[in-house]
Amino acid sequence: MGLLRRDLGTPQRLVTAAASVAAVFPGQGSQRVGMGRELYDASAAAKAVLDAAERALPGLLDLMWEGPDTALQLTQNQQPALVAAGAAAYAAYLERGGRPAVIGAGHSLGEYTAHVAAGALTVEDAVRLVRARGRYMQDAVPAGAGAMAAILKLETDLIEETLAMVMADAGSTGELVAIANLNAPGQTVISGTTAGVELAVERLKERGARAVPLKVSAPFHCALMAPAAEKLSPDLHAARFATGAFGIVSNVTARPVPSPEDAAGLLVQQVTSPVRWVDCVRTMSVQADSGSGVRFIEFGSGEVLTNLARRILQDADAVSVTDAATLEEVSDDTRA
Repeated sequence: MGLLRRDLGTPQRLVTAAASVAAVFPGQGSQRVGMGRELYDASAAAKAVLDAAERALPGLLDLMWEGPDTALQLTQNQQPALVAAGAAAYAAYLERGGRPAVIGAGHSLGEYTAHVAAGALTVEDAVRLVRARGRYMQDAVPAGAGAMAAILKLETDLIEETLAMVMADAGSTGELVAIANLNAPGQTVISGTTAGVELAVERLKERGARAVPLKVSAPFHCALMAPAAEKLSPDLHAARFATGAFGIVSNVTARPVPSPEDAAGLLVQQVTSPVRWVDCVRTMSVQADSGSGVRFIEFGSGEVLTNLARRILQDADAVSVTDAATLEEVSDDTRA
């Protein structure tokens, strides 16, 4: 698959024509002003999804298409925007005859998009849920009290060992640091109190890591988000989850969600749990492959998950649908 087979002279259409599709949906940080606009104009199915999201949250489309970027970056705004854009992209892909996904997953808030794409949750319920989720997460920790950092070039076991030592040294100071995202081999994100993350970064650098502070509004996917999880729980349990057209791999367990009745509880746990993206991708690869390979298609905005798939799985066949041009290319190359 991917570049290796193309370099050997095998036409890409022959490689991917019979491949099973694993649909993936991005999380925060992939948003951009203008997202979804081309698909709205090019696809009746995408327009229907985006109009439904707009009815649920009036003003959402103007925010997505006109910005300003500072407003779109706010957690409570970018979360529903990304859900709407991702669900619209998948709907447009199906409308053009693209092969339906046999399994899917989303990175953090992208898991909600996966539920919408599968038909397990309405887009109206999803954008309302993630608007509340974003607000609860933003309010859980005072501004400046938490931080996140990407840790590069160091394996997970060494990061876990270092964080355990940092937490032991912190004693009763109240500082906290934990793994938030396991994105790819050599790319892990940590989250916690500002002082806890700073101390961990210092220790991890001593072990050869490269650390990149992240510009985030809150320390996501750690125990500091417990107040947000508590507030979100009744909202999620009040929502109606149905059996979807494809299985959805949970960020928490890296296994398919067992039943609609389990979806809400897993999404509550997700708020404070690490995103096990490496394991999620590997699970999808195994469960989707019926002997003809797997094509990972990222739907929505950006190519973050496309690039991560290529890092997680050697020579992964991974593409993205973000606009009219990629919609046409990917749909025509993956006909049902």
